[in-house]
Amino acid sequence: MAMYKKALVTGGAGFIGSHLVDALIRRRIKVVVLDDLSYGKKAFVNPNAEFIQMSITSPKLTAVVKKIQPDIIFHYAALKNVRESLKNPIYDAEVNVLGTLALIEAGQKAGVKKFVFASTGGAMYADSHKHKAPWSEEVVDEPVSPYGVAKRAGELYFNFSREVYGIPFVALRYANVYGPRQDGGGEGGVVSIFAQAMLTGKPAKIFGSGKQTRDFVYVEDCVRAAVLAMDKSLSGIFNIGTGKETDVNVLFRKLKKMTASEALEKHMAANPGEIMRSVLDVRLARKVLGWAAKVPLDEGLKRTVEWLRMYENKKCS
Repeated sequence: MAMYKKALVTGGAGFIGSHLVDALIRRRIKVVVLDDLSYGKKAFVNPNAEFIQMSITSPKLTAVVKKIQPDIIFHYAALKNVRESLKNPIYDAEVNVLGTLALIEAGQKAGVKKFVFASTGGAMYADSHKHKAPWSEEVVDEPVSPYGVAKRAGELYFNFSREVYGIPFVALRYANVYGPRQDGGGEGGVVSIFAQAMLTGKPAKIFGSGKQTRDFVYVEDCVRAAVLAMDKSLSGIFNIGTGKETDVNVLFRKLKKMTASEALEKHMAANPGEIMRSVLDVRLARKVLGWAAKVPLDEGLKRTVEWLRMYENKKCS
């Protein structure tokens, strides 16, 4: 088991990143959070972590990482939305490709011992009929959005870093992550978008038929995968999901019941570039990392609704 005393978490004020910071601090690891707060919230940053407000695209990045001297870097900062990447693919590449490469170079110069990278499973595999679902890591990656392309480029750059600099990496191809602290902007954001709308009496929109399926995985399970990736002396790419599909209409009805909402199913035009089906084969993560999702969907949704209810009440008080 590898031992790390100091971790840098990019995007550590964000949804998954802030939960990861909490888990690392529980392990008594010294944590530095680097986040430009474009998505993250300062309130989500664990008070025991050091916080630096900065983008991974900043020209000061190398000097800052060198000063931090982290043993391990968890790279969770990103433009996180497929729709945004379709609107502005060049900006997506600046952050998700060039920003990632800049971080790799900065980490190498600072003597980092390992990288853990938040990649994507939801946007990595096109829903092609050539492959039988669920999709394993052996399925040819065919991202059809700039976001997915950029995440694949990140994986390849980390592979270059391993081959040339000798720095091991683990890329976690997350399915559709949901849970407390999610703002509704990410790809699993449909859970918090629906729940928030239902709790505040606003209309909840379903884009397209609602028959598109997603593999919804709870944030706590995703953080556990990152900690296992840190602990094990290995490199590689792993799908992190549940292996189960849930369509958006079913999700809507589950949340409607949990929130006792009167919301009607209002369908809008489908989003361009959105895939109809997404579900991950997670057998490799089980075999190599010893990881499997533990939180069932209904339990995870219940926890998310409870957190959102508290969060909304706090905002109103």
